[in-house]
Amino acid sequence: MGINEILSITIVLAALFAYINHRFIKWPPTIGIMILSLVTSLLLALLGSSQSLLSSKAVELVSSIDFRDVLLNFMLSFLLFAGAIHIDAAKLRQEQLPVIVLATVGILISTFVVGGLTWLLFGVFGLAVPFIYCLLFGSLISATDPIAVLALLKRAGIPSSLELKISGESLFNDGVAVVVFITIAEVANSGGADISILSVGKLFLQEAVGGLLFGAVLGYAGFLALRSIDDYKVEVLITLAIVMGGYYVAGHLHVSGPLAMVVAGIITGNKARQDGMSDVSRDYLGKFWELIDEILNAILFLLMGLEVLIIKVDTTIMIIGAISILTALVARWISVALPVLFLRYTIKFEKNAIAILTWGGLRGGISVALALSLSSTMYRDEFVLITYMIVVFSILVQGLTIGKVATRLNRPV
Repeated sequence: MGINEILSITIVLAALFAYINHRFIKWPPTIGIMILSLVTSLLLALLGSSQSLLSSKAVELVSSIDFRDVLLNFMLSFLLFAGAIHIDAAKLRQEQLPVIVLATVGILISTFVVGGLTWLLFGVFGLAVPFIYCLLFGSLISATDPIAVLALLKRAGIPSSLELKISGESLFNDGVAVVVFITIAEVANSGGADISILSVGKLFLQEAVGGLLFGAVLGYAGFLALRSIDDYKVEVLITLAIVMGGYYVAGHLHVSGPLAMVVAGIITGNKARQDGMSDVSRDYLGKFWELIDEILNAILFLLMGLEVLIIKVDTTIMIIGAISILTALVARWISVALPVLFLRYTIKFEKNAIAILTWGGLRGGISVALALSLSSTMYRDEFVLITYMIVVFSILVQGLTIGKVATRLNRPV
């Protein structure tokens, strides 16, 4: 299937599902599109038993798309930058300590808790999966994506400071989770040979700190360019260059592209928009990136729903996956509760912050993409199925109920 055919079908399906959701279902766009995509995939899977042409073409379409490559090497840079430019840097600075701790210490806690519980779970079912691969799974499933439900949180009337904690953590969380995944994968690939704590720490710092520094350089270079002109068409083009060129260079420098995009986006969305743009340019830039964000999210959740057509199903692994939904929630609660309880001595947290941060920690496309990047020797099929089950539950159940949960928790007694 050619690239033109793949793009055409994908865009048409995304537009069709977005229209149906907006016109009839009226759920949050990303969730509605994914549900319609999942239902369509399941119907096509049933038709597949009769070798229908429609089902075979659908499988061919999904098989032609490298979901991991499309998300990690293309869409992620745009989505993180688009999310970051709407973050208020001044307010984020006030919440920087909890955001940093939740996105770093929280990720590490979650990685080891999920990894340990998953290793034990496989053992209960008589499957000998090495601990290092369970740890790798722990890192990829710890990447949360609560941005999809921010609109619901606003309707629930939770404090703006908690909203900022969730959005700020989600942006940096994605980048840090990818760095942790890369670091553990390096250890797994080496088989433990010539690997030391020093070398692991060096790799982590190179990816994480290097990504943050490169993002700052990228953001300020973009700011200087944007400040020197006043033409919204060229200015929008410059921000595109920051994202596409910056992400490409970050890969060659072996620093974290996701973290670089977050930092560059925050600088562009604050310093560049405030001090380097006219009102016209500021308006066009905001609308352009909002549109990019909406379109790519629609395509992303469409692809996630269609991906079920090519996932290998195993009854035992499905049972493990169902239990893993609970272990992922437990790990999320622990990774939030420990930092929050520790930080309460210096920072005031909102009422029911732990519960809302736990239930609002949705797993999304990054987890699926990282699972798909595993090699067959890393138990790829098993972890892809488990990851997919957790992600679907997270988006459909947590995503559709987070607003009600937040409202109920914040209701006066």
